[in-house]
Amino acid sequence: TAMALSRVGLLRAAWSRSLPALVGSPLESTTRRLLVLPHSCQQCGGLLPAQKRHYATKKSKAKSKGQAKVNINSALVEDIINLEEVKDEMNAVVVNLKEDYSRNLSIRTSPGALDHITVSTKDGKFPLNQLGQISMKSNQVILVNMTSFPEATAAATRALRESGMNLNPEVDGTVIRVPVPKVTREHRENLAKLAKQFTNKAKESLRKVRTNALNQVKKSKDTVSEDTIKLIEKQIQQLADGVAVDLDNQLAIKTKELLG
Repeated sequence: TAMALSRVGLLRAAWSRSLPALVGSPLESTTRRLLVLPHSCQQCGGLLPAQKRHYATKKSKAKSKGQAKVNINSALVEDIINLEEVKDEMNAVVVNLKEDYSRNLSIRTSPGALDHITVSTKDGKFPLNQLGQISMKSNQVILVNMTSFPEATAAATRALRESGMNLNPEVDGTVIRVPVPKVTREHRENLAKLAKQFTNKAKESLRKVRTNALNQVKKSKDTVSEDTIKLIEKQIQQLADGVAVDLDNQLAIKTKELLG
């Protein structure tokens, strides 16, 4: 019995010494698991707490979709329509608008500011500068000499008065004297309204270019696949949308300039 008890004591002591080596201390065990965790997660495909997975939201998807551009190989459509020519025609609308602004929307009225005024006569409608000779008598007065078409003097006077430019023309025989209006708030607002009218006219011209281009594309629908036709139409629409944005930007800049 004594010998058995002695052996049990020896086994117990040996077990006590080997147990920490097998399972480790709580702190050592925890530390070991933390150190091994990244390797284990990489093997099993898990995500570390510090890692984040970014998912696309509806808003980001919509934004991405709205920014998508349609690009077509030019060789694919060159027999259908020349997109570069369409682009040039659309850009020409912007150039013409800027020229209208420069020629007709000066804060201080100049002879060129009267050129666009349309005069209605019994023979039709004509620009004022085709009926009369416009010149600057002084910084305060513009003269419109109607000697070449004296019968249109009254109509020209009426057109000047109804131009929306705050003009009060005075008739002296076949000469119309146009005092340069003071730069009042009302005058600035009238010019801003004219700027909007010019811009709307430019947008109409842009729509015509787009419509003509789309009609030209549709003529090839019997010889070209429907998908190709749709892609070309989308690109034409994108070109028109870009120019329309430019027109609005030009109006905003000019309006700010006019209103001060």
